[in-house]
Amino acid sequence: MRSLTVAIFLLSAFTLTSFGQECYEQAKEVAPTLSKETALKYSEALEKTAIANVSDPSVDNAIWYARRKGYLGKYKDAIEALTITIGKHPNDPRLYRHRGHRLITLRCFDDAIRDFEKAAKLVKGKPDEVEPDGLPNARNIPTSTLQSNIWYHLGLAYYLKGDLKRAARAYKECMKVSKNNDMLAATTHWYYMTLRRLGKHDEAKKLLDPFDSKFEVIENDDYLKLLRLYRGDLKADDLAKTLGDKSATLGSASLGYGIGNWYHYIGETEKSFAIFERVTAGDQWASFGYIAAEAELARKPRK
Repeated sequence: MRSLTVAIFLLSAFTLTSFGQECYEQAKEVAPTLSKETALKYSEALEKTAIANVSDPSVDNAIWYARRKGYLGKYKDAIEALTITIGKHPNDPRLYRHRGHRLITLRCFDDAIRDFEKAAKLVKGKPDEVEPDGLPNARNIPTSTLQSNIWYHLGLAYYLKGDLKRAARAYKECMKVSKNNDMLAATTHWYYMTLRRLGKHDEAKKLLDPFDSKFEVIENDDYLKLLRLYRGDLKADDLAKTLGDKSATLGSASLGYGIGNWYHYIGETEKSFAIFERVTAGDQWASFGYIAAEAELARKPRK
């Protein structure tokens, strides 16, 4: 037993070092705010997944174990579980996709990029596959695929780092595999923002054509609202009134960041940064809207 424990430790140490142990070790980890009922539900699901992972340490079970850890805010534990499994299955793109996601959560963008680039190489030329939702929507219909998630999160990691040209290239690839309305809305939202930041306003505007009043989504309603804001169908000031003093939900963080960006595009920088501050005053620390607003404030010119 001791030799097995040592072997696992050495494997973990080796693979952790391969994606940047320093960032991983020093990263801050903030647990989500959960109700007692939700925390209990997530904990029970994690326990079942842990038992399954022990009895059958397959890639699928390892991924679900890591995902359940992440839902409870145990992001480093999730990364460690995926890292150990990568040591056993180094050519499974799903492992890099999920580890990359949690590396974004911990603000280790360079390490996340390496994981997503690796995953993109591993799926090249292969058919796409639906990715099951860990937190199903109202219709219990998965809205993303492995390849759309790889390219989507790769674009996000580049965007958060400020490498907009590479972000745009990733989102262009993501558009090719965003086959349903929800994924198309999410991808278009981030691709649009990237193109606007690059000054490619006409190209960004062309992306908005499909998102008229007849376009429907299952769960990405906030992204759809933002796309209609970009089209001119909604007003930023009206949407901003729905946020409150801080972003206390995932949707309000996403919506808040998009609205803040819109004010930036039209030159109202004070409003822009005020919105970003409202987003980071909320409790959605792990959400992409929060992370993006945090990055904007970090780059804010100091007087």
